[in-house]
Amino acid sequence: MFTAPFAPSKPPLPKDLFGAIADLKRDLNAVILAHYYQDPDIQDVADFLGDSLGLSQQAAQTDADVIVFAGVHFMAETAKILNPNKLVLLPDLEAGCSLADSCPPAEFAKFKEKHPDHLVISYINCTADIKAMSDIICTSANAVKIVNQIPEDQPIIFAPDRNLGRYVMEQTGRDMVLWQGSCMVHETFSEKKMVQLKIQYPNAEVIAHPECEESVLRHADYIGSTTALLKCCQQSASQSFIVVTEPGIIHQMEKAAPDKQFIPAPPLNNCACNECPHMRLNTLEKLYLAMKNREPEITLPESTRLAALRPMQRMLEMSR
Repeated sequence: MFTAPFAPSKPPLPKDLFGAIADLKRDLNAVILAHYYQDPDIQDVADFLGDSLGLSQQAAQTDADVIVFAGVHFMAETAKILNPNKLVLLPDLEAGCSLADSCPPAEFAKFKEKHPDHLVISYINCTADIKAMSDIICTSANAVKIVNQIPEDQPIIFAPDRNLGRYVMEQTGRDMVLWQGSCMVHETFSEKKMVQLKIQYPNAEVIAHPECEESVLRHADYIGSTTALLKCCQQSASQSFIVVTEPGIIHQMEKAAPDKQFIPAPPLNNCACNECPHMRLNTLEKLYLAMKNREPEITLPESTRLAALRPMQRMLEMSR
């Protein structure tokens, strides 16, 4: 008769995860940073919510001993770049980023060698290795501002997002060499379904993230970072909005403007493809376990961290 090997049972999770996380946060002197694309429960337990720029600024300023980053891998890496002596935790190490993955370091190094006189501006949605090969980091919130500060006779490589790069070129009038990377979520929005949605909701304002393709952005009434989109829906006189970005942001929009209507833009297929599968790997349970066990921890070689720190510092200085 076959007997299954003994497997020790896992200790049960606390019934009140919110309370348990608050206790751990106090005991560890920890801060929880969360992106707008996280699940609502994680957004509600976070100390700071924001887009990549805001979260980078919070990571640079925090006096906490432990940073729990509820986001994706490159975001937690960014926090470690700025805080080498702090414990940086990511609830799920598999929470990656399709955009960051679209720019392999070895291939980018060869690409950079072909343009030796170019300044490299990299979108923060990239790995620490790509940051280390860059001159300046930017976010969707400050990319136009940063490019406008570069002398006009200085040629630029913009990586890794071709859609954001194209948008920045349109806004600044600068010609840049673009790495051909993209975000699988922001490229999944359907122009055809967007037009159908505009017909269905003729009074809705279309607000979109610049990582979207040009065919979708041309239907937008307002284009901006996640924080900018959130502010737009608060300040606009419109009562309904078609939201063309990862729908996690709608939780904050509904809290900020409960009397308004928010319609998530549809993907190409009948699926949940407009939800980032990497962002959604983090859960409240995993966040609690990460704090309880003090892992998974983000670590970086010091040489990589120092090389990546310089362009990060330039971004923070140029964003003031």
